[in-house]
Amino acid sequence: MVALDSLLSLQDLEGELARVEAALRQAVEAGDPFMTTVASHLVPAGGKRLRPALAVCVGRLAASAAGGPVHQDVIMGACAVELVHLGSLYHDDVMDEARTRRNVESVNSKWGNLVAILAGDFLLARASEIAASLGTEVAGLLATTIGSLCEGQVRELSQAYDLGRTEEAYLVSISGKTGALMATSCRIGALTAGLSRDAVEAFTQYGERLGMVFQIVDDILDVVATDEELGKPAGNDLVEGVYTLPVIRALASAGTADSLRPLLGRHIEPEAVAEARRIIRSNGAVPAALNVARGYAREAVAVLEPFGEAAEIDALRALTANLTDSVPA
Repeated sequence: MVALDSLLSLQDLEGELARVEAALRQAVEAGDPFMTTVASHLVPAGGKRLRPALAVCVGRLAASAAGGPVHQDVIMGACAVELVHLGSLYHDDVMDEARTRRNVESVNSKWGNLVAILAGDFLLARASEIAASLGTEVAGLLATTIGSLCEGQVRELSQAYDLGRTEEAYLVSISGKTGALMATSCRIGALTAGLSRDAVEAFTQYGERLGMVFQIVDDILDVVATDEELGKPAGNDLVEGVYTLPVIRALASAGTADSLRPLLGRHIEPEAVAEARRIIRSNGAVPAALNVARGYAREAVAVLEPFGEAAEIDALRALTANLTDSVPA
């Protein structure tokens, strides 16, 4: 992910993420060999690792001041948020009936839905176990975040194929589905590093707004990018009846609503997906959605202003800008 390069360019961050990777591999080991195989299935496939990178980047602010590596509590907090993310992916793939994830066969496709659900639960349990070892505040925070993820996903499911889905409903859903975990990633990084309470609150706000940018951009890419660029089928949100911000904007436009509306509201085949994507790209809905993302990006960067010009803060600013710049012109 090009947008993540700004974080990875930080000195020693890749080494610290390697510590997170080692913690992840240890955390997914179970007493039963089959559970270990299933729970660890996506770990070698990598992924963006954006959430643990955020936790480590924020945690580095304390480490940089002290002139040493980040505390092991920061590493374990980063591991916990990635385990929550992985567990949510297992569950998402069951709901979406996904065949692949990160260019490998999905757990549900390989071993069935029941195994995928139980393995996802196992990952969430492991995350909760780690969070409990980091103190009551982190444990409570992670539990609340898992609840927010579930609420955001249920909101999305309840609005599937709904041509009347509002922009407000969409934003509330992605705030829970994506914003909450990125906010928690930053907050856990700040808490485990021992930053001030003001800093904890500021980085939480940054993460929440960054999550909104990330999800809106991801939803735009589902409309404008290719299968190869996404690493998954383009237009899948349309197939699943998840009408995101560019779709909502296109449905509200007099220029495209009449041609787009008859294609949606039900499960659609590849030809209809291609036509719907073409219509959505034709009328300014994509730039309009991108402007909303840029608004959240400006808010995220504004939150960082009191922290000056530290390398970690500059990297977070660059990450925010790079996300919106990742949308093809």
